[in-house]
Amino acid sequence: MPTAIKLNRRRRGGDSSSSSAIMSVKHAKPNFSQSQVAELVKRLFRLTASEIRSLPSYDDQNFHVLAVEGGEYVLKIMNSEDSKNPSLVEVQTYAMSFLHQNGLPAQTALPTTLGQLMSLEEIDCGYGCQKYLVRLLTYLPGITISKAPLTPQLLYETGKTAARMDKILQEMEHPHLSMLQREKFIWSLSNVPLLEAYINVLDGDPLQEVVKSVIHQYKTSVVPKRSNFRKCINHGDFNDLNVLVQPDESDGHRISGILDFGDMNSGYYIHELAITVMYMMTEHPKPIEVGGPVLAGWESVLPLNEAERDCLYVLVLSRFCQSLLLARYSVTLHPENAEYLMISTRKGVQFLCQLWELGKEQVEKVWFQSAAQFSDK
Repeated sequence: MPTAIKLNRRRRGGDSSSSSAIMSVKHAKPNFSQSQVAELVKRLFRLTASEIRSLPSYDDQNFHVLAVEGGEYVLKIMNSEDSKNPSLVEVQTYAMSFLHQNGLPAQTALPTTLGQLMSLEEIDCGYGCQKYLVRLLTYLPGITISKAPLTPQLLYETGKTAARMDKILQEMEHPHLSMLQREKFIWSLSNVPLLEAYINVLDGDPLQEVVKSVIHQYKTSVVPKRSNFRKCINHGDFNDLNVLVQPDESDGHRISGILDFGDMNSGYYIHELAITVMYMMTEHPKPIEVGGPVLAGWESVLPLNEAERDCLYVLVLSRFCQSLLLARYSVTLHPENAEYLMISTRKGVQFLCQLWELGKEQVEKVWFQSAAQFSDK
């Protein structure tokens, strides 16, 4: 299911229960018309839509809805495959609410007229009757962080917010929490060796050797140290399109929203940090300079232990490999979505190769020295 480069409100891999890591079921993505959306909003939430605008998404459908009664919302219609796993979606929805209650800017779901936070709707949107989970979420103001100047201060706040998020999620209790043990989830940084099943999509591309080398480094240098990583619940997709910002009073920006909890999984704190560093790099003119401020912000909440610190470089590279390789694979399944799928691969290949050529020692020196200087300010 994901595209490979997580997109705006979503770009995910499959659930642990699915045999395929990538969405390959034909017609699983919903294709609701605006009139069907208006009917859903009216029937389920007693709201009259005055304006409906489609939002980007790979495997779901998202709509920005303005209501005559007042208010802005996001109607999220999940693909028919994910809709078969309501317990997982329930945990994700609860996590958003839990973060909101604990002071982080996450969306919350509005109850239907029956008091439910999601509704399973059987509708024909062109492929015969299929079932889709529908939720109406609060609309968060702001622009994606990809459109804002990534100043060191904003990168620091991004790292700090990511750490706060995981620390809060670790306190969450829910009867279906075990659903987050997604053992074969291709987007989990615990499952980097699963990428070997997709490596042939890079046949003839020099990038293939880099990806193979990173996977080898992961198996030899990360896996043996994993027992020393601290466990947590990961958002799993803290990327440049899932973080919203608004202007602040000091001519900078502050974080105003955290989107897309579809990749949540049981993982490790260091995974979230690596994911955050990697995606912030894709929007920065000097990507190697990103790691220091993000790391400093993270460690202001959760200082790394020795094993976590030693594995950060390879984990960042591993996330690049997941993103680039699965993007290429998804394009073979969905060539009509090539432009959307490859959204972050354009620079990603260059950045991955640059980091690999610089090597662990040189990159860590830049990151850790910069983080130390930032923290001393």
